Amino acid sequence: MAASLWKNLLQTTKDRILQILQQRRASLYIGAHGYEEELIKKKLQQFAGGSINLSKEDSGIGILTLNNPKLMNAFTGTMMLELQERVTELENWKDGKGLIIYGAGNTFCSGSDLNAVKAISNSQARWDEYVHVYAKHLNQTYEKTKSINFGYKTLLCRLPLISVALVQGKAVGGGAELTTACDFR
Repeated sequence: MAASLWKNLLQTTKDRILQILQQRRASLYIGAHGYEEELIKKKLQQFAGGSINLSKEDSGIGILTLNNPKLMNAFTGTMMLELQERVTELENWKDGKGLIIYGAGNTFCSGSDLNAVKAISNSQARWDEYVHVYAKHLNQTYEKTKSINFGYKTLLCRLPLISVALVQGKAVGGGAELTTACDFR
């Protein structure tokens, strides 16, 4: 269900982008080619807060911590980028055998940071500026992995590690999807 919600959000965002482009008679070149990946990262970094911490034990067990307890471990823009970096790091970890994912505090993960979503949608100027960048990020990741939000589900599934989601407290939205990417919950 959450995957279909993200797919619907992506389609709605694409529709909104097309509407904005038509209203403003923007260049088809810009609409077709979009922004560079670095610009997308730069824009996502503006939604700061929280962190994704990874510790690798000598035993071959990795511990990935979703650390944003103030917002019930909601994913911020920087956390999305950090999660991709940590998963890439785990892909290259030769001594890795297993991975435990858990949330700091009393919540596993509450999905996306709604403050960032609100900031994007409240201000028309900010919406016009960020909607294309955010939608492009979602679309690139979706197309790249043929999966759901931010691509972490497929990326985690492909890891050559046994993964366990240590769910303590709530796991909703993207947090629930993250648990389904793990071998055990």
